[in-house]
Amino acid sequence: MNVDVIISGNLQAVDVCSFSSPTKLLRFGFSSMFGFWSRALALAEKHRWMPSNQRKDFAVIKTLAMLKPENCEVSFLQLKLSHKCAQETARKKQERLKSDSKDQWHRIQGHFLNVSIMAIPCLCSMAPRGLAPNTRLNDGSMSLTVVRNTSRPEFVKHLKRYATEKNQFNFSFVETYIVEEVKILPKPRKECIDEDNVNSAEKRYPWNIDGDLMEWASEIHVR
Repeated sequence: MNVDVIISGNLQAVDVCSFSSPTKLLRFGFSSMFGFWSRALALAEKHRWMPSNQRKDFAVIKTLAMLKPENCEVSFLQLKLSHKCAQETARKKQERLKSDSKDQWHRIQGHFLNVSIMAIPCLCSMAPRGLAPNTRLNDGSMSLTVVRNTSRPEFVKHLKRYATEKNQFNFSFVETYIVEEVKILPKPRKECIDEDNVNSAEKRYPWNIDGDLMEWASEIHVR
């Protein structure tokens, strides 16, 4: 989806993502994270009595201390774009939408520390290259970054790279894709399903969408 925003008096078209379950639309957003950064946000929300900066630091440190991967399936429609005008890109996107078929979906399953989906680069002082430097504002694509399970020291090295000009994706456990659509399907751990509380199988997983917490128990479709 494409929207127009006003930046310093100029009209700029930007991409925005829709987040939906198999049955309904949940919300819209520009960036989303599932795994480490969503759990850190969920923890920070439980300590809103703390000052903002202190709360964020506390949540990140504690989430790192309890670092664990999420078992899930990531499905995506990969997209390869060249530098073309916006009109040509829009036309190609319509052609792709008409020709989509099930065999175009790529699926990877395993244990992931973090999965991020960005429709914009997300430049900020903490990430001078951006959280997703490979994406653009208005080309109909999203940047998918998958961080597979690794050791805590290696994951910390990956996080520290965001604050530098170095390539934060240059690790064997980090995969990046330019995509059109993404589906995230969490896989509950067996011990959760076997617990006495039958509702434990319907565990609600946290999502970090534009810095807002959203919790959902089943598959999320981003496009």
